[in-house]
Amino acid sequence: MNFEVSEGRLYLRRSPEEKQPILSRLARIEGQVRGLRQMVENDRYCGEELQQATAITAALREVSLLVLQDHLKAGIENAAALLREEQGSEEGVKLAVAEITTLLRAVLKQ
Repeated sequence: MNFEVSEGRLYLRRSPEEKQPILSRLARIEGQVRGLRQMVENDRYCGEELQQATAITAALREVSLLVLQDHLKAGIENAAALLREEQGSEEGVKLAVAEITTLLRAVLKQ
């Protein structure tokens, strides 16, 4: 997986093959959301609507974990590269760890 760092932020540059698992899950989630909308429009049983909403939430959590996994991998690679360099490595590693910590906080709030 390729990445670049700009203004202290790590941007992933995924190949089409690397994007596919995430895009497939998102497409499935879109279908689930459309299904939930139809359920509401058709006055389906609330328990079924809640079950569908719970499934959507779980699927979105899985997407978040896939994105986090990719970002952690790239962040660790970036931090390791910074440690191999002689200049600015300590500050760069601190920035990489801070960004990863911020992302973890966002995921853990879910």
